[in-house]
Amino acid sequence: MHEFCDKNDISNLEMEDEYIDPKKQRHKSGITNKHYYQVDCFNDVIDWLLQELDSRFNETSSQLLICSASFSPRDSFNDFNLENLMSLAKLYPHDFDAGDLRDLRHHLGVYISNVKDDDRFSNLQTVSELSQKMVATRKYERYPLVYRLMKLVLVLPVATATIERVFSGMKIVKTNLRNRIGDEYMSNSLICYVEKELMLKVTNNAVVRCFMKMKGRRFQDED
Repeated sequence: MHEFCDKNDISNLEMEDEYIDPKKQRHKSGITNKHYYQVDCFNDVIDWLLQELDSRFNETSSQLLICSASFSPRDSFNDFNLENLMSLAKLYPHDFDAGDLRDLRHHLGVYISNVKDDDRFSNLQTVSELSQKMVATRKYERYPLVYRLMKLVLVLPVATATIERVFSGMKIVKTNLRNRIGDEYMSNSLICYVEKELMLKVTNNAVVRCFMKMKGRRFQDED
């Protein structure tokens, strides 16, 4: 820190000196500069970050992220939590019925013991690497319910991001002046707005040919 201050012509701050509040310079704070920056400022930043996360992610989204983290293979599957993964599976009733949930609990217990004892799974870092290794070792056939839940975890970030983009796009596409547009037209408009990069690849000629094939449409070449 002293080197940085000297290099940028900034006066050095002694961390063990008493902290002086710029707004109350005559008032004794009773704490050191070190305490102020390492405790007071740090806690304020953490509180601000938590508020931002709470405002951005609702309770369901937060639960999905926490439960999904239980699949992480880092540090020899240190974050594995059976109850969190069971809670995650219950959020997908169309993929896991009552019988599947009962079998999944047993499969998860056997699965975690198996992969922890297998050296081929020792240096994995992400769920994506874990799924690939499950296929390479054919363990996905032994634990089909575990692998099904793992696939849902893999597509979760993509699905969540797409949904957020669609909801944000709705505010732009469906304005007060266009509040009577039909569902089909709004869906098509949202696709064009959300998938801008893909739409840029569509040429004018391709659009013209599409209209020419539609019944009741006429097209006359300018040439």
